[in-house]
Amino acid sequence: MAEFPGMTHIALTVTDLATSVPWYERLLGSKPVLDEDTGSYHHTVYLLPGGTLLSLHQFPGGGGPDRFDEHRVGLDHLSFGVANRAELEAWQARLEALGIRHGGIIDAHFGSALSFRDPDNIALELFAPPG
Repeated sequence: MAEFPGMTHIALTVTDLATSVPWYERLLGSKPVLDEDTGSYHHTVYLLPGGTLLSLHQFPGGGGPDRFDEHRVGLDHLSFGVANRAELEAWQARLEALGIRHGGIIDAHFGSALSFRDPDNIALELFAPPG
């Protein structure tokens, strides 16, 4: 049997693309590569380094008043890898310059993480391996 394939894309459902798109553009430092209405939902797609796509979906009628909660079954958080702790520190400074609240860098034996949330409270993380 072949190896399990790599990840091609991640799709996050958001309540309001008008709020989320500018937020993700500032965070990612790039414009979407695709922005279209599919009929059943509207999506805005970003190309991440390495070729993975990050898609933001908004469904007609919205998702209701619920906000993301990692304690429910489903996604816990989405983590983006950085090369080392110094790069993580640079990202901490960038988040602060963008006015994005974060939890500070947390070090553990398996690596260091910097957690923050998007406008829908979706848990995001930047992660550096140990060393």
